[in-house]
Amino acid sequence: MIELVNIKKGFGDKIILPDVSAVMETGKVNLIIGSSGSGKTVMMKCMVGLMPVDEGKILYDGRDFTNMSEHEKKEVRQQIGMLFQGSALFDSMTVEENVMFPLEMFGKGSIKDKRNRVMECLERVQLKDAAKKYPAEISGGMKKRVGIARAIVLNPKYLFCDEPNSGLDPQTSLLIDKLIKELTLEYNITTVINTHDMNTVMESGDHIVYMYKGRKQWEGSNKEIIFSKDEKLNDFIFASDFLRDAKEMRQMEMFQSQDWRNKLKKD
Repeated sequence: MIELVNIKKGFGDKIILPDVSAVMETGKVNLIIGSSGSGKTVMMKCMVGLMPVDEGKILYDGRDFTNMSEHEKKEVRQQIGMLFQGSALFDSMTVEENVMFPLEMFGKGSIKDKRNRVMECLERVQLKDAAKKYPAEISGGMKKRVGIARAIVLNPKYLFCDEPNSGLDPQTSLLIDKLIKELTLEYNITTVINTHDMNTVMESGDHIVYMYKGRKQWEGSNKEIIFSKDEKLNDFIFASDFLRDAKEMRQMEMFQSQDWRNKLKKD
């Protein structure tokens, strides 16, 4: 679990995050959503330590990351996997060598053990046959899967993904969402995704934090978002007539469930 406690971040006179508290839950796909300038990217960078917070705390399983020594922070970072927006693969390295890179930097064991671990990860993302290929020889969706394999090669407890579906077609995007969700459940990872993709929100959002002008405007699941009465959230998520119609259809489907009818009565 990652917990943000009253974090504040600004640049000069401009305050990006005035006071944000949120929890990223273990074993769930946690999404940070919001329009451009809402503070979601700064929030994620603060969480991984790329930007120091001005005030507040960031707790990793109860440990105060903001007040750790550099040695302690390094230990935490070795438990973090990162999937970058553009995959960030090394063009001069093969797929296998790209996935091997974190093991060469931080891993222990023999070359044989490391290579076996790389092949395990590539097999998990269904890219074992592409091990000897270079990034220029594979598709955008395959590059994302290589990025995922590299992100999980060190068995991370925490996985951060920055716009994992950026530049992908809808069908490939769904496959990437499904893969990330499967890995989150399989390894009980605390997964945090910064996204604009509404398919990701509706299909993978176990826990969603909606940011508006640097503040947490709404928090809940992809099922709860369907019945949200927050106007700012609804204007952002269901911006088109098509999406508003889809929302009404999903509401009707979910209202057939006795559990949801009971929950709505309580709310």
